[in-house]
Amino acid sequence: MKIAVIGRGQVGGGLAERWRRAGHEVTDFGTDGGDATDADVLVIAVPAAAIAGALAKVTGIDEKPTIDATNAWGGRDESMPNAWVGRTESFASLAHKVKSIVGGPTAKAFNLNFASI
Repeated sequence: MKIAVIGRGQVGGGLAERWRRAGHEVTDFGTDGGDATDADVLVIAVPAAAIAGALAKVTGIDEKPTIDATNAWGGRDESMPNAWVGRTESFASLAHKVKSIVGGPTAKAFNLNFASI
């Protein structure tokens, strides 16, 4: 599988390394961004406040299945409209924010695991 990991920190970097060892083709992106057109799936593992900026620097992400491994440790945008309930309030998860940018199916995963695992 071709996996694009956005974020080279402890979580993103750790997942990328494990998937490489398992035989997957992994491209990882840091603050420099890049092109994820060939990826089968995206994984975003950046601080909550950096989600929009990180995704803006990566091309080829539109409509891709995405795994959101972010955590709301400061920087969560509580003012975004919540289309799921039809009114303005905070999203139930940062995955909703990621989905609003990427547009593809989005799942929340790996955010409860410590990077050392």
